[in-house]
Amino acid sequence: MDLITSTDALAAVCNRLSQHPFVTVDTEFLRETTYYPKLCLIQMAGPDPADACLIDPLAEGISLDPFMALMADPNVVKVFHSARQDLEIVWNLGGIVPAPLFDTQVAAMVCGYGDSVSYEQLTNDLAKAKIDKSSRFTDWSRRPLTDAQLTYALSDVTHLVKVYEALMAQLQQNGRLEWLAEEMAILTSPETYQADPGNAWRRLAGRLRKPREIAVLMEVSAWREREAQGRDVPRGRILKDDAVIDIATSAPRSVEALGRLRTIPNGFERSRTGGEILDAVERALARDMATIPVPERSRGRANTGSVVDLLKVLLKAVSEQEGVAPKIIATVEELEAIADSDEADVPSLHGWRRKLFGEKAIALKNGELGLVLERGRVKLREIA
Repeated sequence: MDLITSTDALAAVCNRLSQHPFVTVDTEFLRETTYYPKLCLIQMAGPDPADACLIDPLAEGISLDPFMALMADPNVVKVFHSARQDLEIVWNLGGIVPAPLFDTQVAAMVCGYGDSVSYEQLTNDLAKAKIDKSSRFTDWSRRPLTDAQLTYALSDVTHLVKVYEALMAQLQQNGRLEWLAEEMAILTSPETYQADPGNAWRRLAGRLRKPREIAVLMEVSAWREREAQGRDVPRGRILKDDAVIDIATSAPRSVEALGRLRTIPNGFERSRTGGEILDAVERALARDMATIPVPERSRGRANTGSVVDLLKVLLKAVSEQEGVAPKIIATVEELEAIADSDEADVPSLHGWRRKLFGEKAIALKNGELGLVLERGRVKLREIA
């Protein structure tokens, strides 16, 4: 099993694959020591087993331009499983998002396989094959790769062909291809992969409540994100999450105050980065607190807890009845928003989700729909 290590060989295989209606794609990468994932291997396959291939992006002199051109080809559907991280890699390297796109994990949720169904389960159920997972967590950056690694890597995309074909057939049969298209629109949006330092604070915002704390969190998180991107190291190498939270809650304004925080390493407060953190705190405290976007959870929703509980039961009942994973219909945050307002601007009150669940949720809130238990299962009943 040979690796493709030259641009010419890559161009030839990409040309063959471009003749097919779809191509299955997977990547192996490392990101433990970097901010941006390090691409170590690309796997592709198509309807013809002879076109299955492994590409070495670490080979000296190889250009990935032919691969990027295939990913941008509007006539070829790109099939991934749990595509988000793979798409992020392609975006970082080539500035494009593969499209048209088919994510088998999302498609499986639409077809009723539950939340975040694993590739192993789908392969077992739909391709009638089992994957040897012993090579999953190996170091993909080391060369040469072993035969076991190459076999495992190639099986990811060859079995994916049958998984894709089976899920596509189910979606066409149940008329849910349009549902999948809405999800793919999010995954193929460049905004999904643009790591804006100004939004970095949102990852930690749920742990804070006061506008002043959020303001400091916003400035310090943005500073940390820029540092991590510039040095290409994980965020935690710059500053741990717990330290960012401590700084946000205490807002230190002097070297001594910063040094007293338990999560700050000894001597850190007197370094260049310590000074930059104090500058970030000062910028935060100079902001108009009335303009700070307090996270939705921090505002609280009085007297809606019981409504949310009922909506959770409704969501489970609808997902079981319709054969769709609850996660793809509505999140807990959306249920909280619906409990608070019939006009909430959330995905579950738009498009196919509104017809499937949102209208029922509003009817339940307004006493027009009831939940009853029949033979151990929750059923919906209209209330006259």
